[in-house]
Amino acid sequence: MNDNDTKRLSRLIAILTQLQTKRLLTATQLAEKFSVSIRTIYRDIRALEEAGVPILTEEGKGYTLMDGYRIPPVMFNEAQANALIIAEQLVLKNKDTSLIKDYKEAVDKIKAVLKYNIKDKVNLLSERTHFDESLNRERNSSNLSDLQFALTNFRVTKIEYSNEQDKITTRDIEPFAVLSTENWLLIAYCRLRKEFRYFRLDRIRKLEVLLEEFQPHKMTLQQYFEKFH
Repeated sequence: MNDNDTKRLSRLIAILTQLQTKRLLTATQLAEKFSVSIRTIYRDIRALEEAGVPILTEEGKGYTLMDGYRIPPVMFNEAQANALIIAEQLVLKNKDTSLIKDYKEAVDKIKAVLKYNIKDKVNLLSERTHFDESLNRERNSSNLSDLQFALTNFRVTKIEYSNEQDKITTRDIEPFAVLSTENWLLIAYCRLRKEFRYFRLDRIRKLEVLLEEFQPHKMTLQQYFEKFH
């Protein structure tokens, strides 16, 4: 096997990993990522198809893998996948670029074996989680996992919340994003106050994820900051 063959084999494996990580990818996106021509990507996709990889082409949109096709044996449930996103956000704040690169590549491989429905939720959570630079501060919470589930599954959540005066109110909220500053903060639409509010997770005395689903809020975390700050 010559050097060109080795490079192509590595690229084919990397393309397969990318297709398992993302729901939909265009030839242009793949060409840019691997610094090759679109024609080369067409040939690579055809080679994968000939090797038995079930690649579907959505006209005008791009390539996707047949649902259910993934590389065994690693499997994660939703809560485990969500925990990886928190770890990923912590690593991304690290100043060591080699660590960031290696971890991102590892997370890409992990995402590749997730089922599509969990993968979509993990990607949403990644977009709705933000860390500041204060990594050494202690953050106390026993509700983060449940709130991640509620956020990615658009489930109304009932909380008993204590304010600065220790007054407790019961509220139904629609979780939107998770922030880590001096403590864990939840951004959620509060049905009691009829507006978005911040909630400190260490002040949530009781939490129940309800069966009721809410309509997803059609904005990114960045758009939220631009609109309300």
